[in-house]
Amino acid sequence: MRSELSAVCLVDDDPLVLNSLRNLLASDGIATCCFDRPESFLAHIETHPAAVVVLDIWMESMTGIELLARLRAESPQTRVIFITGHEDPATAFSLTQAGASALLVKPFEDEQLLSLVRRELRSTTRSGASRKRFFSEILHFVRRNCRTKVS
Repeated sequence: MRSELSAVCLVDDDPLVLNSLRNLLASDGIATCCFDRPESFLAHIETHPAAVVVLDIWMESMTGIELLARLRAESPQTRVIFITGHEDPATAFSLTQAGASALLVKPFEDEQLLSLVRRELRSTTRSGASRKRFFSEILHFVRRNCRTKVS
């Protein structure tokens, strides 16, 4: 059974980067789940969907682009922010086409990442509230207009 959207997930095979990102987000009160292997992250989201993922593009066992494709199949509502040490316009375009929310090139300012994560968290909250309101309105309509008698 899938639970509600969890906090922000961080996926990077560099433990120093992973720790730095976790500490940065924690300093802003943002809860994180950290993964140093893409496979561990994929296992996690089977039962704990993520609202936002901060994802490295270049990892040893699987690229971030491959992971994004698998994530989209499992959790299409998840917002994805990529980080990379290599600026490449073609890759940036491909990521945008594949549904990435943003791409940050290292080194970046702390506030850039915090701002993006906050924006994406607000976005998922708004879309979830809109969906809930939409289904509530449908349920109200059905109850009001589609009464059937059962004998």
